Amino acid sequence: MNTKTLLIIDMQVCMAWPQAGEQNNPEAETHITKLLAHWRHTKRPIVHVRHISRSLNSLFAAGQQGCAFQTAFLPLAQEAVFEKNVPDAFIQSGLERWLHVRGIRELVIVGVSTNNSVEATARSAGNLGFATQVVSDATFTFAKADYHGVARGAEEVHAMSLANLDGEYATITSTHDLLNT
Repeated sequence: MNTKTLLIIDMQVCMAWPQAGEQNNPEAETHITKLLAHWRHTKRPIVHVRHISRSLNSLFAAGQQGCAFQTAFLPLAQEAVFEKNVPDAFIQSGLERWLHVRGIRELVIVGVSTNNSVEATARSAGNLGFATQVVSDATFTFAKADYHGVARGAEEVHAMSLANLDGEYATITSTHDLLNT
């Protein structure tokens, strides 16, 4: 059994709302859908991660419409679902134990936001010894001001986040390369 596991992070309804901001990589959802279909077809493990905010005013607040999974990414009954309250999917979620119990040592991470939950989770995965791949065209983020207040476009934020991870915590790959290896 191939236990390389697809980890889909925060593909929730509110991430597609205008309030989330203009994202880079508008094809990310298409790439995630391709990877999800491939994983389902090859019967590999799939993990869906959902952010549940502790703030009642958040788009991610429990019970809010924005907190639900997007229709294209609804988990099937046999697929694992983990909820988190912080960007890192490993913190207080039981994810690490679930992976170890199943002998899973390889993760493929997709989803949103590259510089937040994707990066935090990939850093932990790498530090915990998982062979981790982040799919550059199946992740996306939003514009953000840097520490000095300089506005950075979503593509720049995305590229810097991937650079932070590459070779240290994860291998950066693409949907095409992943599906053709």
